[in-house]
Amino acid sequence: MPHHILIADDDPHIREIICFALEKAGMKTVAVADGASALQAIERRAPDLVVLDIGMPEMGGLEVCRRLRHTSDVPVLFLSARDEEIDRVLGLEMGGDDYVTKPFSPRELVARVNVILRRARPPAQTDDRQFSHGRLALVPASHAASFDGRPLVLTSIEFAILKGFLARPAHVLGRDMVMANAYAGNIHVADRTVDSHIRNIRAKLAAAGCTDAIETVHGVGFRLGRCGA
Repeated sequence: MPHHILIADDDPHIREIICFALEKAGMKTVAVADGASALQAIERRAPDLVVLDIGMPEMGGLEVCRRLRHTSDVPVLFLSARDEEIDRVLGLEMGGDDYVTKPFSPRELVARVNVILRRARPPAQTDDRQFSHGRLALVPASHAASFDGRPLVLTSIEFAILKGFLARPAHVLGRDMVMANAYAGNIHVADRTVDSHIRNIRAKLAAAGCTDAIETVHGVGFRLGRCGA
């Protein structure tokens, strides 16, 4: 079955470009022009992924995502006309999976959508391994994460990043390696996006009682902390 993608953007030209690119890649699309219509469309039929423009009038993408996260964990890819770190950080903290700045390459957008979808839906031959370190545990087959027995709500990208650390708990991972665990190798991800994901993972684990999840090794990268051990 083709993936069902919802696009919400107030620019009809952008909607047309995205729909054409995704449909050419074999996906089905529904496009709306504002945030309220996006929420209504999601109520009518839950999509496999939502492409949300941050700067829509009346109800922007951040507010749509905030409301959506009360009831759904559907993956979200944000679009923004501004390459501002605050937008990126807010988007990821709201529960977004990725962020693309306008103007964008339709090919790159399709690639990022495919990465998110692959992370959200593991292949039929599931990964039966379980990872644990300290009081942190991950089960890839069920996309389940927990700290000290308490469940963690992670986006697909956050889960993949954390899995990469747990798979090599004694290693220091550079930014390139961190993102290679979550994105296809042909996708460039800015350092600020890497830092935003790491910051978001740390915040979620800190809220669960883990204050030493990921340590920064200055000038090198990151490594897994004690995780409450």
